[in-house]
Amino acid sequence: MTCGNQRKLAHKKNMKKQSNSVKGKHQDDGLSAAARKQRVSEIMQQKQQKANEKKKEPK
Repeated sequence: MTCGNQRKLAHKKNMKKQSNSVKGKHQDDGLSAAARKQRVSEIMQQKQQKANEKKKEPK
């Protein structure tokens, strides 16, 4: 039963690594929820405009 401790240590190390990761999550940028929602909506509108312009271009 000497190998059981190694597994626990590896598990703890992995959990710590995952908790420090911000991949896939928004970073805390100090904005309120309403301000973040406004910023995201502006970005999405710009993306939509680019997509519409791309569709209108003749081939």
